Amino acid sequence: MSKITGYAQGTTYNLTFELPADTNVPLSRIEEAVNEELARMDLVLSNYRDDSQIEQFNDQQSTDPVEVDAEMVELVEIARVIHRASNGCYDLTIKPLFDLWGFKNDVFNPPSDDAIAATLANVGLDNLETVDATHLRKKIPNLRIDVSSIGQGYAVERIVKLLEQYGVHNYLVEIGGELKVQGKKINGEAWRIALEKPLPNERKMHKIVSFDSGKPMSLIGSGTYRHFFDDHGKRYSHILDARSGKPVEHNTVSVTILHPDATLGDAWSTAFSCLGSREGLKVANAENLPVLFIDQEGDKFIETESDALKAITGISFKNP
Repeated sequence: MSKITGYAQGTTYNLTFELPADTNVPLSRIEEAVNEELARMDLVLSNYRDDSQIEQFNDQQSTDPVEVDAEMVELVEIARVIHRASNGCYDLTIKPLFDLWGFKNDVFNPPSDDAIAATLANVGLDNLETVDATHLRKKIPNLRIDVSSIGQGYAVERIVKLLEQYGVHNYLVEIGGELKVQGKKINGEAWRIALEKPLPNERKMHKIVSFDSGKPMSLIGSGTYRHFFDDHGKRYSHILDARSGKPVEHNTVSVTILHPDATLGDAWSTAFSCLGSREGLKVANAENLPVLFIDQEGDKFIETESDALKAITGISFKNP
């Protein structure tokens, strides 16, 4: 197996794959192509660099149509579908609320209801119009979009497509914890992925997912157990509900979704973390999505499987 590892988009990436036996392409060329593609996406979609196209769009205080890369429009439209299916809980324009609550600089600052209401006036994906395949238009000048909830999954898909151009069919591509697999290991064994127990200060295995069928599938997780603030005896999640402008208050601490497309899986995992198991299970079943919700009640973890996860074949969840 060949391996490529590195650092990009503010996180790490790990690629494990089998090159075709008849290839004459050196691993260094593939590594160079991977780094070039990640750098290209960063320049278009990164919310952490002022010179990225998405930040230049955000900085424009205009309601005129703006020409953007087709990738931005594509991600906005994918997010729009999930925004509607989640009843507005998932929203790419929510970043001003993160800043308001102090999550941007890890300085927690519970805002007043008036401040939340004022910020919500500049939030809402319905205030972003898709004019055509390469133009977006803000309906309110201060609108900002942040694709971090979908961007890593999209990056996984882009790198998978790049590897496939070199004839790779057996792979595990992981970027920042979001991953996709296809085929088997070189010894014929299935790819196996460990899911963490949703504990804030420990790293223990909760489940082992075995991809026995070899079919392409992404595994995307999201949760509230790593990023939160405690204030006056109350815990505040970093997952914000775009409808209320406030951190979610349900007991769902972890969501794991299986999806053939890592881009969709990434966005859906955030949406389900926002919705929680009670509301999210209804949406998962309506959309026929295989999702595992884990709720915490005291010291106990309660698992809830969607109908599609119960019925899935070729993939197994096992206790360690």
